[in-house]
Amino acid sequence: MRITALVKSREHVCCRYRAAAFRAHFESLGHHVDIRSWSSAWFLCQLFPGLQSDIDVLIVQRRLFPAWQLNLLRRRVSCLIFDFDDSIYLHSSFNLRGPDCSKRLARFRHMMQTADIVIAGNDFLRDQATALTDPAKVHVIPTCVEVGRYPSAAHDPHRPRVKLAWIGSSSTIRGLEKQRDLLERFGRVVPNLELTIICDRSLSLDHLPIDFRLWNETTETADLADADIGFSWLPDDAWSAGKCGLKVLQYMAAGLPVIANAVGVQKTLVRHGETGFLVDTPDEWEAAVRRLANDADLRRLMGAAGRRVVAAEYDVARGAAAWENVLRGIEAVRA
Repeated sequence: MRITALVKSREHVCCRYRAAAFRAHFESLGHHVDIRSWSSAWFLCQLFPGLQSDIDVLIVQRRLFPAWQLNLLRRRVSCLIFDFDDSIYLHSSFNLRGPDCSKRLARFRHMMQTADIVIAGNDFLRDQATALTDPAKVHVIPTCVEVGRYPSAAHDPHRPRVKLAWIGSSSTIRGLEKQRDLLERFGRVVPNLELTIICDRSLSLDHLPIDFRLWNETTETADLADADIGFSWLPDDAWSAGKCGLKVLQYMAAGLPVIANAVGVQKTLVRHGETGFLVDTPDEWEAAVRRLANDADLRRLMGAAGRRVVAAEYDVARGAAAWENVLRGIEAVRA
C-alpha cells in the first residue's frame, strides 16, 4: 500500500517516535511510505479536489484540521488513520486560558467520527476517543523507543557526583521550573548531587549545580547514559493524563532508575520499588533521591530492571507488530 504520514515536521519528537520509528518496518512489509509536513506545499495541493491522489492510507498525526480541510482529505484517500499521543482537545497544563477549548474539542470530535481508524498512545486517550466514536476502530499503540540505541548507565560508585537527569524541550521545561523549590531542596540535602538538563535551554538554581547538555538527536542517548537517576514531574491534570511517558521510557532504556510522581502513565511505567520510585510529597521526593544517590548498587539493579521492562513492552519492535496488525486489517478489507 501507499502510505503517507502527515506530521508537524520530520524533526518533531512525535514524528521521530510515532511515525518515522516504524517506517523501516512498514517498508519491509512491501509498503511505500512517505512522510510529509502538513505545512508544506504538497499538503496544500492535496486540498484541490481536481488533483488525483495516489494515497491508499493517510496517517494524520495529532493535527486537528478545520472541518472543510478534513472532509476534502477524507474524500481523497481510501483509509484515514488518526494517531495522537496527547490530550490535544485541551490547552496544555501551563496555558493561561485554562484547559478547556471548545474549538479543539469540536475538531477532535469531528476527527474521531471521520477517521477510519484511531491510534491512541495510551488507555486514557483511548477512552476519550471511544466516548466519541465506535470503540472497534480505536487501537492503543504506546510510544516506543529503540532500546538498542541506548547505552546503559555505568553507575560508577566512585565518581564524585551523582547525576539526576531531566530531558525535554523548551515547552516542557516549564514543569521543571515549577519544581524549583524541590530541586533546591535536593541540592541542600544531597551535597554530591548534580542536575543534568538535556534540552534546548536550561535554568539556573542556587543550591543544585546544573550540567547543561544541549539536546541533539545524535548525543541524547549517551548523555542519558552518563547520568544516574531519571527525574519526571507532571502536574496532576487532564493534559498530563494524556502524556505517553517518553522521557520515562528513555530513562529506563538508558538503565536509569526513575523517580516520578504518580500521574498518568507514570503510574504504569514506573514500578515502585522495582524500576524506581513513585512519590508525591516533598519528603517522599527527598527520601527517594537520598536513597538512590547513596546506593549505586540499587541504582544499577533498578536501572537494569527498567531496561528489561522497556525491551519487553515498549521497544519499537513491539509497536511495529501492533501497527502491522492494523495494516493487515486494512488489507483484508481492501481484498
